[in-house]
Amino acid sequence: MDDQRTRYDRGTEMTPVCGHPVDEGGTALGEASSIGGLTYVLITPARNEEAHIEQTIRSVVGQTIRPIKWVIVSDGSTDRTDEIVKRYVAAHGWIEFVRMPERKERNFAGKVYAFDAGAARVRHLPYEIIGNLDADVSFGSDYVEYLLGKFAQYPRLGVAGTNQCEERWAERPRDDYRVTSVEEVPGAFQLFRRECLESIGGYKPSRHGGVDVLATIEARMGGWQTRVYTGRLLLHQRRQGTAKTHRLLVEFHNGRKDYMCGGHPVWEILRAAYRLTRKPYIIGGCLIFVGYFSARLTGIQTLFPPEVNRFRRTEQIKRLKMFYRRLRSFRVFHCSDSPTS
Repeated sequence: MDDQRTRYDRGTEMTPVCGHPVDEGGTALGEASSIGGLTYVLITPARNEEAHIEQTIRSVVGQTIRPIKWVIVSDGSTDRTDEIVKRYVAAHGWIEFVRMPERKERNFAGKVYAFDAGAARVRHLPYEIIGNLDADVSFGSDYVEYLLGKFAQYPRLGVAGTNQCEERWAERPRDDYRVTSVEEVPGAFQLFRRECLESIGGYKPSRHGGVDVLATIEARMGGWQTRVYTGRLLLHQRRQGTAKTHRLLVEFHNGRKDYMCGGHPVWEILRAAYRLTRKPYIIGGCLIFVGYFSARLTGIQTLFPPEVNRFRRTEQIKRLKMFYRRLRSFRVFHCSDSPTS
């Protein structure tokens, strides 16, 4: 717990901006309801998201169950992101704006530092669930209520999220959970049980990404359940990975990242084969294959500790064996709505 507090205190140079009544801890609060006695807070790191962040804000403001606090952390934005957020802060006392110092590079470590800065602002609040929400997504009004219901139903559920659809790129959800693991919760919006996030020491900074993948793996290594639920859908306003990369090269970089995040080569071959059938047809799967095996052949250093890589590969082989058994028995695949199935 003390280590977690130290990590969250890394944002000491941040500038809080909030003009509303405050509680004893110095944080503006609004009225919020809960489900199953569970209340939640949200943290949104945002860097130059003027094109998308207003849709995200409207989605949260319109939730049937609001967070007791939502901290939006501008990670040195140089566009109109800060201006847009401040407008909503003035209208909603439960939204807080924090400004981080400007930096030249855009990398995943910066996003973790921004999240930690926001988490430091809510550490004293009595919440059970904490969400890491990207600034370029939108979702329906009962989206969070739906996921809170899962946390209330399953006490060992540590991390939860939903599938996502990438606007203007795919007409169907991004992941097909008949052939994709329902345990790997997408990083665009991850909800954590507070105890779970603190037990793994929070997100681990990495310039090259994989921070959301590592968090869910460490949660499972610690005995927590992680789960993607398919009853709701998240809309990503831009294709994942295109903030720094041309969209036609995203799958190549995904393949490289799969290797760097400890993916098993057999799993990756089958993943690439499946991606041949999804947009961009043929080329997407080929790029994943080339990205993974070029990284493997050149000996690029993996991002995770050896024990995490072993755990992940063991999980992937178990899933492949289960998939093979189902094929042999001619069973119809259905994604059950329980984290224990």
